[in-house]
Order: sequence, then structure tokens, then C-alpha cells
Amino acid sequence: MLLRKLPYLLSGLALLLGAAAKAQNPLITTQFTADPSARVFNGRVYVYPSHDILATPGRGRVGWFCMADYHVFSSANLTDWTDHGVIVTQNQVPWVKPDSYSMWAPDCIARNGKYYFYFPSTPRDTTDGKGFRVGVAVADQPTGPFVPQPLPIRGVHGIDPNVFIDRDGQAYLYWSQGHLYAAKLQPNMLELASAPVTLGELPTKGLKEGPYMFERKGIYYLTYPHVANKTERLEYATSPSPLGPFTVRGVIMDESPTGCWTNHHSITQFRNQWYLFYHHNDLSPQFDKSRSIRLDSLFFEPDGAIRKVVPTLRGVGLTAARQKIQVDRYSRLSSRGATIAFLDPANPFLGWQTLLADSQGWVQYNGVAFGKQALKAVTLRVRTAAGATVQLRTDGATGPVLAQVAVPKGSEWQEIKAPLASFQPGTHALVVAAKTSAPVAVDWVRFE
Repeated sequence: MLLRKLPYLLSGLALLLGAAAKAQNPLITTQFTADPSARVFNGRVYVYPSHDILATPGRGRVGWFCMADYHVFSSANLTDWTDHGVIVTQNQVPWVKPDSYSMWAPDCIARNGKYYFYFPSTPRDTTDGKGFRVGVAVADQPTGPFVPQPLPIRGVHGIDPNVFIDRDGQAYLYWSQGHLYAAKLQPNMLELASAPVTLGELPTKGLKEGPYMFERKGIYYLTYPHVANKTERLEYATSPSPLGPFTVRGVIMDESPTGCWTNHHSITQFRNQWYLFYHHNDLSPQFDKSRSIRLDSLFFEPDGAIRKVVPTLRGVGLTAARQKIQVDRYSRLSSRGATIAFLDPANPFLGWQTLLADSQGWVQYNGVAFGKQALKAVTLRVRTAAGATVQLRTDGATGPVLAQVAVPKGSEWQEIKAPLASFQPGTHALVVAAKTSAPVAVDWVRFE
């Protein structure tokens, strides 16, 4: 089964020839990404994820996580993402065991004009292939080039490094290895300044990993994935101090409804809004070791409690009406007559389509920025065997009709252009609905 995934993995590599990606959830659809560490540097969001690839005989452990390098992605608006390419790769790190394919969840932090990238991997001095260390690579820019330090951080054994710099300037390193651990960092950000402490006030039953610390209004939030049942959910604890003691507060995100075993996250504030970055196996629904990063808004209650985040496909941000609007990343979908499917199950990197079975089918996509200047036409990429009519309107069932598009019958995808009957300036929800009983598939919509 795994070998059958190779064609769409190769297709994903081909798509990397284009550096720009426009995405909702998942954010990146040109490769597998997981464990996103999101940081705001100089008014731009940078995401440092791990990079899942397919393990094959002689390359990693077949059927398990396999990661050889790291990319960094950035965005100014949380909608348009740029892949800045590989920043660290396993066989160019002096202390990492060659071809160990264990470049797991990383983090990055800025200090004194430098960018410090923390990552775990299997060291050369491990003879049985077990055990992880944490190293650092340093750069002058958030996109690199990053230069790995020759040795890992002394005294740190584990995975999932996370760095937090408190208001007083003291930096802390958090990581996991059975339990969650923390220690102060030296000002050089390369060495521990205190002995590691176990953060022991957390649940004792079930795996805990992936710590991520942040502070808000004097409350220190220690967030982490925890297997309370069968798969990981995101939980959090709070403290008046970066090192605890902590009080368990609750769940940030429930377990995956489709059984993806892992979740791993980061939480950051951007332009006065808090966001949760996390992952799921959207592009690999049958194999949960190939994940894809996601993004949704996060909110706090008046007492500082984190409101539980419900995952969405639409994600966040505005989509310009002149872009290809992937309505399959919907905000709402009719309970009858509408489903979502891969364009090509053999190559999920090509994306999804919306299938409208009959006149009961519709899909709504929120947050389309139509702008002020009047748009005059719309193009749909559609397919229908029998011929169909598709209606576009704004703001729900009673909103103004933008266009009614007649789609000729045919077995192949068609790009059909039609004039707009009306124009609504500003930002609106877009509704795409079938108006005839014949099935019709919609790939994307674009206005001009």
C-alpha cells in the first residue's frame, strides 16, 4: 500500500518547483508537513514544520515516521504561503547519524539579531538507533542559511524542543522524553543554564509530548499533546511561573474524528488575533504518518481559559476574488446533495473537488474579498456528464445572485466563463449551488 503512494509523492516534489502556495486547510498542499512551529518575525508569520516523506526499504523505517530535512514557509496574510526551501538537512549536521530520517518536530526563536533553530534527531553515538538529542542551527535571517552547531545541547535527551523567552529576557528550553522537561538557557541560546526539571503536575497516564509554552496577561500556558484515550488531543496547563508548578486546565482540541494518531501544535498572536497551528492527515487519509499542517483561530475566555478549537477546512484569512477560490475548503456544506472528494485519489496533492449531486447541493465559502472595483465575469472549472446549471450568490440562500452559469455536458474538466449579473463590493461569503438535478463537479471559482 505504501509503495502505491509513491506516484503522488513524486508529483508533490514536482509541484515544489513553484515556490508560492495558496491554501486554506491544509496550509501546504505541495508536500507533507507536520509539527508546525509558528513565529512572527518583522511582521510576517514564519512556520517551521517537520517534513514527512514516504519510508521505503533502505530509506527510514517502513510504516513509520520518516523525515530527512526541514523547510520554512512564510506569509504576510495567513492565506498566501511561500516555501523558502530546505534550511537544514540530516546529512549536513555533524552530530546527526547519517540517513537516520529522524528530523522530528522543531522550533525557531529570534534573539539579538540571530535566529536559532532547534531540532531533534538521532545522534551518531547511538548504536541501537534509539535515543534522541537536540541541536541548534543559527542564521542571520529567518529563512537562513542556517549553520548547525557541531554538537547537540549537552544535558538534553529527547524530542520536540520548544523555546520561550520571558519578559525579563530569560530563555527556557522545553522538550519531551516520556515526561515533559524544562531548563533555563544561557544567553548564547546554545547551552543550558540550569539543570533540567520534570514538569510533574501533568497527567501521569498516557503519552505526553510536544510542549509549547507562551505567556498572556501574566499567565504561563504550557500546552501539549496527550494520549488520554487512543489518539492525541491538545491540552494545556497554567502557572504563574515558566517552570511551574502547573495546574491542568483543559482541552484545546479534541482527538481527531478520523483517527489520526498524532497532533502537534504551536500558538501565536498575529495582528491582535491568536491562532492555533496544528496538523492532520488531510492529504493521506489512509496513512497517518504523512501529515499536513492546519491553522484556525484561537480565543480566550475572560478568566484566561482557552476556548476549545473546533477544526475547520476553511481555516483563516481572506481569499481575493481574483484568485482561484477552492470552495472544497468550505465553511458550510449542504447536508444533502454535496460531498468533497479528491480530484485524483492516486495523487492527493492535486487537491479536492466539490460534488453537487442535484439541486439540493450547495457549498459556502466565507471570507472572499471582492474589493471595491466592479468585477465583470466569473470563471468556473467544472465537469458534468449530462449538463447542468450552477448558481453563484453571496451571503447565504437569500443573498444576491452573482451569476447563473450553464455548463455543457462533457467527460472532461471545462473552464466556463460567464458575465456577472451583479456585483457586491467588500468581503462576503460565496455560495455555489446546483440549480438542476444533474450532478456537477466544481474544482474552483475565480472572478475578474
